[in-house]
Amino acid sequence: MTRPRSMTVSARPTTSELPLLETKLYRPDWSADRVSRPRLIDRIHPQRKLSLISAPAGFGKTTLLAEWIAAVPNRRVAWVSLDQSDHDPAVFWSYLITALQNIQPSLGERSLALLQSPQPPPTESVLMTLLNELAAVEGEIALILDDYHGIETPAIHDGIGFLLSHLPPQVHLIIASRADPPLSLARLRSHGDLTELRVSDLRFTPDEAAAFLNRVMGLEISAADVAALEQRTEGWIAGLQLAALSMQGRENIADFVAAFSGDDRYIVDYLLEEVLQRQPDHVRRFLLQTAILERLSGALCDAVTDQTGGQAMLETLERGNLFLIPLDNQRQWYRYHHLFADVLQAHALMAWPERILSLHGQASEWYEQHDLFSEAIRHALAAQDFERAAGLIEQVWPTMRRRQRETTRLYRK
Repeated sequence: MTRPRSMTVSARPTTSELPLLETKLYRPDWSADRVSRPRLIDRIHPQRKLSLISAPAGFGKTTLLAEWIAAVPNRRVAWVSLDQSDHDPAVFWSYLITALQNIQPSLGERSLALLQSPQPPPTESVLMTLLNELAAVEGEIALILDDYHGIETPAIHDGIGFLLSHLPPQVHLIIASRADPPLSLARLRSHGDLTELRVSDLRFTPDEAAAFLNRVMGLEISAADVAALEQRTEGWIAGLQLAALSMQGRENIADFVAAFSGDDRYIVDYLLEEVLQRQPDHVRRFLLQTAILERLSGALCDAVTDQTGGQAMLETLERGNLFLIPLDNQRQWYRYHHLFADVLQAHALMAWPERILSLHGQASEWYEQHDLFSEAIRHALAAQDFERAAGLIEQVWPTMRRRQRETTRLYRK
């Protein structure tokens, strides 16, 4: 059994002296003029211990939960909107227990009193008391922790893990996060205690995209243009909304859609502010260095960045939902979301104009060493190393000519 590492809440002003922001406990409203998503609502199972909704910024996680709450008018839900200011365990657990008291005022009285005592007991004792109080509650309860990625304190993660291990059957925990929380997800998954909704589930379908653009955003876009935008944004809801903002007042929508990419000013501002600028320096440097690659593997990233640990970084980015899309089930090859890649490339070119050519050159060398000549030639040309590109073409020219003749013979037959 995993127990919280930090077993005691350290001495500090009691939570009764720390005011809680009431708006963080407000449940979001659902409006019928939004795009309803019954295919996802039906997949959030209150019978399982944990539902995890994990995706990058702008994929409609909070809006989906608002619709899930509204789908059953009398559903008993405790809601906490988290941020980085909630990293203190005493504050975090005070918010959580206070949210539960919005369902039943007497719920959590003893556990909250323990937290507020001058010498708080070990965290596990507080959580055991809370679990006993929850077990005595009749009827189902859903506890929702929104924006859980703001929490970085290991003791809080351990406490949530302990809570999940002993959660009464009538209590269901829902976590919405931009990154996978450091919980025992594999164990929960293997025991059938985990429901997961990820990018592949949350992205808008073509029908949802059409409803969003034409009904919600008030545009009149043809089916072909909707399909093109849905494909270009890869169903990213915020991307579609930002595209719609850029289309307001335009006469020629088709031309805009044909040219739409990550250089749109709304897309650039959003991804820079909400994603890129929030990353640590070493992560941001890795993203910009590898932005030139259409596909990414650990070894290729190591060659381009002149570093080691590329595979570990890619897996970290995947867990962090940093617009990285796996291309297989073995965690070997990935790619960036198309719009994110556009923004990264533009930002890298602006930040390191003198380094881009050398990055392409290093990528070309790696591809050549692995007999991937098409990619090696492309990167050599991008590096403006035309002599190298010509040499690579000479190496593969006999093979290309032979295949061309074989294709010609087959065609004539």
